[in-house]
Amino acid sequence: MAHSSGPCVRGLYRYPVKGLSPEPLERMPLRAGETAPFDRAYAIENGPGGFDPEHPAHLPKIHFLMLMRNERLATLETRFDDVTETLIILRAGKRVASGDLRTPIGRKMIEQFLAAYMQEELRGAPRVVSAPGHSFSDVAAKCLHVVSLASLRELERVVGRPLNPLRFRPNLVIDGCDPWAERNWIGSPLQVGAVRLEVFKLTERCAATNVDPETGKRDMAILAALQRAFGHTDFGAYARVTAGGTIALGDPVTV
Repeated sequence: MAHSSGPCVRGLYRYPVKGLSPEPLERMPLRAGETAPFDRAYAIENGPGGFDPEHPAHLPKIHFLMLMRNERLATLETRFDDVTETLIILRAGKRVASGDLRTPIGRKMIEQFLAAYMQEELRGAPRVVSAPGHSFSDVAAKCLHVVSLASLRELERVVGRPLNPLRFRPNLVIDGCDPWAERNWIGSPLQVGAVRLEVFKLTERCAATNVDPETGKRDMAILAALQRAFGHTDFGAYARVTAGGTIALGDPVTV
């Protein structure tokens, strides 16, 4: 990984299925006005959820299985293949389910596993949903979620323990900026390697951040810590891609 002396990219992630595990990337091709490829391309409805693939619309995350309510999801590790759109689910390193999410039978394999595994938390049969070009992000805009390690270190100082940045479900992790610098970036262009982003909104956090992404245990009170120490519950920022290209680990970041 190329290290630059100024701010640079330290992590790249996507979440092919909303609420399931992140996939670390070394490079991320981006197009203007789009999310990371396959980022939250699929979601799992928790019982009858009203998502219509023919007329895809943004729905609140409460319709889907998600970490905020369903922390057991964090104990599963998933792998997604771009070419075949096959999802593999592992638990404690063992493969427990797999299926081609483009096909009814493939989705059924995943749904049957989740119906058993998440039984106590379901409001009805789980259903894997998607629509061409739709992203099941927490915000309606197609964007990336940016997290700064400098701000994370400030939060670690306050809570007195190390925190995994994946608690905050970032697409792009950067380091080398001042703590909380992202709070001043709204409306500003951000050059990341060859790609240009525009930050448009701070991320108001939810209780999902209280869940350890490795153990699935609800072990922290992140919102309370943010509010108490900094007077807000924001962590991270949403940014639109305004000029496409490919971002790689180690790429320089300029505001």
